[in-house]
Amino acid sequence: MNRVAVIDYGMGNLHSVAKAIEHVGENLQVCVTADEKTIMDAHRIIFPGVGAMRDCMGEIKRLGIDDMLRRLVEDRPVFGICVGMQALLEHSEENNGIDCIGLIKGNVKRFPENMSNEQGERLKVPHMGWNEVTQTSTHPMWSGIADGSRFYFVHSYYVVPESADEIVGESSYPETFTAALAAPNVFAVQFHPEKSQTAGLQLYKNFLSWDGGC
Repeated sequence: MNRVAVIDYGMGNLHSVAKAIEHVGENLQVCVTADEKTIMDAHRIIFPGVGAMRDCMGEIKRLGIDDMLRRLVEDRPVFGICVGMQALLEHSEENNGIDCIGLIKGNVKRFPENMSNEQGERLKVPHMGWNEVTQTSTHPMWSGIADGSRFYFVHSYYVVPESADEIVGESSYPETFTAALAAPNVFAVQFHPEKSQTAGLQLYKNFLSWDGGC
């Protein structure tokens, strides 16, 4: 049986993530949990998140999830989503600067104010709604997903990894930003797959068979 742990640190509607996984998988055991033994016994890890980075990192550290993730990525696939993706980097500009987990080198930056599109229309922050994702690198997690597919975003901050080689998907608002990144045993996205209909469900389905390789 494929055991999947959805890490619960009190940030986000995690049961919608679990339901999406259950919908696309077979012979699964999906747990929404903060229990260390349950997480460490799982074959695959989903690390979601929404909310302010200060609150997220406070709970992540209190529960020891940062240390768990450092061990988990050594030998099994981890899927970071939204703030879960951002927390994997070293530092965020949010809340006047917050140190994050540091599994991936780089920083999290805020969209600037007074952005506008090509028509001169002002763009709001947060970036909210559907946007195209360009696949900048071949990766097993993109299997069955057309390049340029649209996914659902809700965020005011975006990741800037130190190594461009870790970027596997980009979007724009209006400038290009990282929508997906990958490292050994890590795949992370800024958008919400569980809110992204067919393409998002395919991404979760791919995660259930992904071996962690790039």
